[in-house]
Amino acid sequence: MKIEHLAIWVSDLEASKAFYTTYFQASPGEKYTNPQKKLTSYFLSFEGGARLELMHRPDIARILDAGKEALGLTHFAISVGTKTRVDDLTEKLRKDGHTIVGEPRTTGDGYYESVVLDPEGNRIEITE
Repeated sequence: MKIEHLAIWVSDLEASKAFYTTYFQASPGEKYTNPQKKLTSYFLSFEGGARLELMHRPDIARILDAGKEALGLTHFAISVGTKTRVDDLTEKLRKDGHTIVGEPRTTGDGYYESVVLDPEGNRIEITE
């Protein structure tokens, strides 16, 4: 078995799509629109076959403060291949105004990573 995809609600579908395609080289599928449910979404594909579904519906409200820890999904990780790429991407994201909530480091379980908030406040671990 494998996880087929992960889905997240977003308030700005296009900004979220741009974030993942710009910084993580995700390839977007066609925009899906369901006028009856007022739903729009994109499936983003990553190298290695992982997929992320970004979904927007105007009646979905933000319950938690962006970037705050809470029960439920806490983060997902995207591997960029090397420590240098972790460092470089972290600095590019910082320079472009994105919030870094975890500086590059080796964790107790052996990962070299940093943590950034996406435009919706979701935690993304950038790993080697």
